[in-house]
Amino acid sequence: MTLNSVNRISGAGMKQLFRTRTHRHEDYADSGLKRCLSAFDLTLLGIGAIIGTGIFVLTGVAAATQAGPAVILSFVFAGLACAFAALSYAELAGSLGGCGSAYGYCYSAFGEFIAFLIGWVLVLEYGMSVAAVANGWSGYFGNALRAVGLDLPHALTTQPANGGLVNLPAMLVVFLLMGLLIVGVKESARLNAVMVAIKILTIGVFLIAAFGDIDPGNWSPFMPFGWFERGPEGHTTGVLAGASMVFFAYIGFDAVTTAAEEAKDPQRDLPLGIVGSLAFCTIFYIAVAAVLTGVVSYKELNVASPVAHALELLGHRWASGLVAAGVIAGLLTVMLVLYYGLTRIMFAMSRDGMLPGFFSRVSPTTQTPVTTIVIVGVICALFAGFIPLGKLAELVNIGTLFSFLMVCGGVLVLRHTQPDLDRPFRTPWHPLIPVLGMLSCGALMVFLPVDTWLRFFAWLAIGVVFYFAYSMRHSALAASHDAA
Repeated sequence: MTLNSVNRISGAGMKQLFRTRTHRHEDYADSGLKRCLSAFDLTLLGIGAIIGTGIFVLTGVAAATQAGPAVILSFVFAGLACAFAALSYAELAGSLGGCGSAYGYCYSAFGEFIAFLIGWVLVLEYGMSVAAVANGWSGYFGNALRAVGLDLPHALTTQPANGGLVNLPAMLVVFLLMGLLIVGVKESARLNAVMVAIKILTIGVFLIAAFGDIDPGNWSPFMPFGWFERGPEGHTTGVLAGASMVFFAYIGFDAVTTAAEEAKDPQRDLPLGIVGSLAFCTIFYIAVAAVLTGVVSYKELNVASPVAHALELLGHRWASGLVAAGVIAGLLTVMLVLYYGLTRIMFAMSRDGMLPGFFSRVSPTTQTPVTTIVIVGVICALFAGFIPLGKLAELVNIGTLFSFLMVCGGVLVLRHTQPDLDRPFRTPWHPLIPVLGMLSCGALMVFLPVDTWLRFFAWLAIGVVFYFAYSMRHSALAASHDAA
């Protein structure tokens, strides 16, 4: 941190920290990004991002290590927290513009410094999400290869922490998506629509094939780990700890808001995409969790591909192979949407001066931020190749919960500070819903392991240093006020 940066904190500098900026939809009519997405496209983007690693991978891990069959309740609790947050997101997405998601909303509600920290957390959340889903995709890809008699070397499919050298498939799939996003968002949306259809069909195959094999005995004991317990080394177990982990399964609806500058009618379509995708996916989550723990003992589910693994144990090899193939396609949409969302958040932060200017350069040919897409792809590929899934998921969860909590708080603040703001969608039962969203998200954060909190605080500390060393001196909002 430079002496000049320290001096700027006093006087005018302090005002800058909490200076707000209202992002309106009409302000971004000529952002350079192509407006081509309908409400249906946005809903499919949400479904594409939500149904993925959480349901196909973490359901088994959470059941085996934290909640047992009561992982069903974990999904219910996590879903309620998400519902409160989604209604708050819907209000802000309809009334405020820009592709920065919670970053832009907090800029309007809390000021520049808090907004930067939220954006900094979103970068962590989305980046680690892409890497975590790539890990899950790699597990199912290996399962599909084994089904046809092929087997990749262990050293090339496992991170060093788990006895391998690198998870090569996880890295390669990120590079594949990099190329797709460079081509354009409409092309990516078309692929997403096809993959979402395959993914829903895959879930249907699993539910139909496994339903007849449900053994109620597998649901007993229903809560082997209780509600919540923190171990001597900070590891948490129980239904509420499981909710903190499977919360990862619900992230994605907020990625819809990062498409604000590419939506045809953002004020109407964004709330529809957010609420519609979350409601649709919640039903599928509870159904899969119930069937999965009903057909196989929860103790057997601590694997990278629990859905396909359960079908193999039941002897449905054809269904296992089909599900694995469907999941391979389906997880691509999760990575695609989260990767897309990350690049748009960084684009928005760069445009405001919070990140270097090259992150907001748009290619005139593809109308996409190519430089950002490439940089993000390389970094996410490295994390996917060398960091285990569990550590990635925990970092994603705490970042997501923190941003959700702040968005709920933003609704409360803006209802007070900007009561006349045009709100095409209004969060019902205000202020009860935003308050419940803050309380539930805050509670789920408490149930996360201690080492996850330490990593989160370390990331925030790095962000604070970056803000005062770079962002504060390059703020577009501060420059406009100085010029005035």
